[in-house]
Amino acid sequence: MGKTEKMHTAPMGWNSWDCYGTAVDEQTVRNNADYMAKHLKQYGWEYVVVDIQWSEPTAENHAYHNFTELCMDEYSRLIPAENRFPSSAGGKGFAPLAEYVHSLGLKFGIHIMRGIPRQAVHQNTPILGSERTAREIAKMSSICVWNTDMYGVDPEKEGAREYYDSLFALYASWGVDFIKCDDIARELPQEESELILLSESLRSCGREMLLSLSPGPALLEKAELYKQTSTMWRITDDFWDTWDALYHMFERAEKWCTHSGAGHWPDADMLPVGPIRQDYDPANRTNFTEDEQITMLTLWSIFRSPLMIGGELTGLDDFTQDLLTNAEILKMHRLARHSHQVWRKEVDGVEHILWIAASAETGCYAAVFNTGEKDSQISISLRDLELYQPVTATELWSGQQEPVEEHLTVSLSKHGAKAYHLV
Repeated sequence: MGKTEKMHTAPMGWNSWDCYGTAVDEQTVRNNADYMAKHLKQYGWEYVVVDIQWSEPTAENHAYHNFTELCMDEYSRLIPAENRFPSSAGGKGFAPLAEYVHSLGLKFGIHIMRGIPRQAVHQNTPILGSERTAREIAKMSSICVWNTDMYGVDPEKEGAREYYDSLFALYASWGVDFIKCDDIARELPQEESELILLSESLRSCGREMLLSLSPGPALLEKAELYKQTSTMWRITDDFWDTWDALYHMFERAEKWCTHSGAGHWPDADMLPVGPIRQDYDPANRTNFTEDEQITMLTLWSIFRSPLMIGGELTGLDDFTQDLLTNAEILKMHRLARHSHQVWRKEVDGVEHILWIAASAETGCYAAVFNTGEKDSQISISLRDLELYQPVTATELWSGQQEPVEEHLTVSLSKHGAKAYHLV
């Protein structure tokens, strides 16, 4: 991983997309950072990430403004819009905001798009450290199908490496800890060489930064490349608060679970909990039921996906706060090893799914899911968990303990889940 230290646990934090789309501003980021520092940091939440379009002065919701004017410096690099991020004035960029986040004991991240701004190419602006210009390094046949801001960069062109080097040098000077790079995960293998170039520049910039690749679904056959170039990569397109999307995540998690490990994490995307889509209406909250939210966090945690909260933190209710700060569930997220699905079967007309993981400390974890449309009860043999002597089972959400001789009997709500530590 070069200068980037491997992480032994998947990243945890907050991202502005689910609640503000393209339109988050500096005060909102500071407010969420304050809340995280006061209420969540002690549980392991640490990244505060500004998502897409922070260079656009006119951003207003989850929609994109095609071919809009962006804020850019003289070397073809996007910079924050001062009307939304006033501390960036005078060429300071995100440095003051990052410094504030760091002062709270947290880490700061930003979203970027692969490539070079189209307006830089049209204006033929300079590249720092090179005699080449934006137009000379652009790959104008390589465009994002859902966002008009960028052209790809041709890694074969002289000046391409200098462009990416200058980009990450700028981010390093701002104090950025986390880069979410978009339009690059599911775009392989067409953009494979640009991903490698980008990753090499990031890792040689002199500052440790995590690299997160979006959007998904990532390509399973490219798993080893994702591991070599990034810290995390999306296994799904944007994940939102519908049962159908959550139900299909089980299949994705089963396919990707063998690729989770220190420093490389398949990413099931953000947790759309609490107040989301705030750019449209402050009254908006997640459509997930409480049981569905428990199922989501249980699956993300035993699978060891990165955990990025999508909701407005200052508007969390008691249930959501408790959901995100359950110490035993988050301990499973840290300590689960060799996680995998054991079976998926129908019992009494209800589909159930069983996952298991070893614990890095002692015993093992098991998670049981009801993906059917009615409440259920299921008996699970310890042999299914490859346990051949009695154990004590602690249910992580409730804290209830019970001795188990041969079978663990589990009662589940519709779309619900329970998680156990078995010792």
